[in-house]
Parts: sequence; structure tokens; C-alpha cells
Amino acid sequence: VHELGHFIAAKAVGVYAPRFSIGFGPALFRKRWGETEYVLAVLPLGGYVRMASRLDEDSALLEGGAESAPSAESPEYDPNAMMPFGPLPIPEHRLFESKPLAARLLILVAGVTMNVLLALVIGVALALHFGRTVIPTRVIGQIRPLPNAPTLSQLHPGDTLLSVNGQTVTTWNDVARGISTSTDSVVLRTNRGVVRIPLGPPNGPSAEEVYVSIDYQRPAVLDTVLRGGRAEASGLHSGDSVVAINGKRVATWTELVSVVSQSADRPLRFSVLRKGQPLEVDVTPKPTPDTTASHEVRTVGKIGAGPRTPSRREALGLGDAIVAGARTTWFMGGAIVDIVKKLVTRKISVSQLSGPVGITRMSVEAARSGLESLLTLIALLSVNVAILNMLPIPILDGGQILINILESAKGKPFSLRTREYILRFGLLAIALLFVVVMYNDTHGWFTWLANWVGRLRG
Repeated sequence: VHELGHFIAAKAVGVYAPRFSIGFGPALFRKRWGETEYVLAVLPLGGYVRMASRLDEDSALLEGGAESAPSAESPEYDPNAMMPFGPLPIPEHRLFESKPLAARLLILVAGVTMNVLLALVIGVALALHFGRTVIPTRVIGQIRPLPNAPTLSQLHPGDTLLSVNGQTVTTWNDVARGISTSTDSVVLRTNRGVVRIPLGPPNGPSAEEVYVSIDYQRPAVLDTVLRGGRAEASGLHSGDSVVAINGKRVATWTELVSVVSQSADRPLRFSVLRKGQPLEVDVTPKPTPDTTASHEVRTVGKIGAGPRTPSRREALGLGDAIVAGARTTWFMGGAIVDIVKKLVTRKISVSQLSGPVGITRMSVEAARSGLESLLTLIALLSVNVAILNMLPIPILDGGQILINILESAKGKPFSLRTREYILRFGLLAIALLFVVVMYNDTHGWFTWLANWVGRLRG
């Protein structure tokens, strides 16, 4: 989808695009229609669109290989075609660099635009088909402290929210909408009183931070049980209702998380109800790094399970579905931008990034959870591609946009040596990132393998 955006924009402004490929490597299928060859390649890791450029060697390195006209004896030879399909030279006005700055920027931003449009279309389609998820509760289940919002401590699990900023709320959706649209402050009225939380710089939190810090109450019922997690290994199933841990009664998910978080590598006995039958299950939470709201990294226990959310569906019309899809896409983009900012400011460790292996694992889990989860993950990944491609790294769209603007301001292109240094920097940055995410994806396997070999050796 990303490369399709570049391709459509290039065609629209008259740039010669001899190849559009889905995937990399040897071609499984190729067919030329008009002046463009369409390719389906063996490695389905993205794709590329080849555009005519004065910097053809650089493009060949990054994309499809060096282009030269086939010999006259080749069955692919077309005497009336431009290179690489025939002997005709590519006209100057069909080159990428020959186009005005606005046209070049249009081509460069078209890829991320298509990514955002894909996420929006998925969001609208899901809203139309599945409707809106409504959380029919106003009861607070958990408060995550914020160092710059001390008045949050006046809220307690079990409090019932009655209004936000003077507007009566009947569902958690109303609560979310009220908090997220707050400007100067968030005023929450509960069954015990009124709490005012100042917002904004220099010292206050954002409305989003306040919303994320307040969670609704959930029952202690397991929904998602991750493959390979401690919950699955211990025999816990989706739908199990936890009634006690080590003999102490548990009524809410918050209480369950509180016990599990403080019990890393300590065995716990879960008393559960499964289809009405009582069971005892022993679980040992896995020590896991966790970043607090104050950006401190601590080790907590996790069992690899998620809560069942009390919710219902409400049908939406087309207009409401478009609004819901746009809101979801905007929220995804904001969350990813926030993560990038925290990575740059070192508030989040790069050890939490995932690469191709991690994405594949998440995709499999999402597919098992159903079509809605899978499509939501696709939309999230599409927005992620859009935002990361706008980073000012030379071989990404953001870097190319910056280079084109600087060259336009300078009045002439950078020298070949300067472009070579820029290209090398971009390749090095991407290579380092790839090494980091692949290590994050696979180091657990190597640790397990080393432990297994150690046990074999006694």
C-alpha cells in the first residue's frame, strides 16, 4: 500500500515508473502493461516502485538492481520501449529530479498518505460492521499515579464517576470523551466528591496522560491467554474466573494484577471457576521489566494473560462510523508519536521494540483472536509505517523530503560525494535498528537454548 501511493503519485505527475514490485527477490510473476512491469516477488517483505532518476545507481542499490536494456535477441526486448525494456532513452522531463519541488514532495508523501488511508478505511469498515464498543460502567478500577498530577490520589478504586467537566456520564466512553477533550483542567465528580486535575505545561499532565492513568473496573476473568506465557503453561484458560489467590479473595482484575505484580518468580495458587467447576492452579509470574508513569523501570511479575472487558456493541451509521474510524486512526498515530518521543528522550528503552519476528508473532495471536483483532493490528502497523517513514533518516521518506527541500533552498543538488555519505548514514542507521529489533525478537530463544544445553551437560 505504501509503495502503491508512491506509484500512483509518480504516474500522476508524469514520472516514468518502469517497475512496481510486491516483495523482493526473484520474481514469481511478472507482467508488463503499458510502460510498467508489475512483479510479484518471492520475499513478501514490503515492495518497491522503480522511478526514473538521474541517481539510478543509488536507486538500484536500494531497490531493484541495475537497469539496462535487454539484448535484441531477448524475448523481453521491445524496440519501441524505453529502458529497461527497449533501446529508447528516457526523456529528461520523465525523470524524478526534473519535476518541480511540489510534485516531488507529492510523490514522497503519497506513500505515508496511503498508509493512513488504509488505517482509516479499516477503522471505518470495522465500525460499520461491528459497531461501537460501549463500556457500560463508570466505576474506577485502577489509578496509575502521575508525578505531575498529585490530585489523582484523591480517586480510589471503586469510586463511581458521575460527571466529567460538568457533563453527566453514563458509560466509560463518555468518561473517555470528556477527559480527552479537556483543555485547562479535568474536573471529575464521583460519589465521594469532586477532584480537579490541572492540565498542560509547564507542570501539569496532558489530557491523554490523565485518561491513560484512570482505568475502569474489570472482573477477574481471563480473556486473552498468550501462547508461551506462564498462564498457558500452568493450565489457565480463557474464560477462567479467578476467585482467590493463595486463599485471599480476588474480586477485580486490579486486585489480581496487584498480587501478581508483587510476586515475580514466586509461586501463586489460583482458585478459579471454569464452567462452574472449582479448580486450583499453581502459577509462577515471570519477572518482566515495566516502565512506570514516572519513567522508572522496575521488575514486576506477569503471567501472560489479559482481562475480559465488560462491553456491548452499538450499531453505527456511515457518518458516525467515519468519525469513529478517524478518531481511532488519530489515536493510533498519537500513541506511536508518543512512543517515538519517549524513545528519543530515553524514557522508553529500545529493548521494548519488536522486529519482523515479533510482528509475525503478534499477527498470529491477533489472527487467533478473530478478524477484528487482525484488522486492527494491520491498521496499527500501517499507521506505524507512515509515522516511522517520516523520520528524517536519509533513505526514508522523511529524509528524502528534507534532502529535496534543502537542495531546492540551495539552488542545486548535493554533490555525488555528499549524497554518498548521506546514503551510507541512512543505511547504517537502518542496519543498526534492524540489529536491535532482531536481537529483541530472538534473544529469548538463545537464552532458552543456552539453558537447555546447560541442563543437558548437567
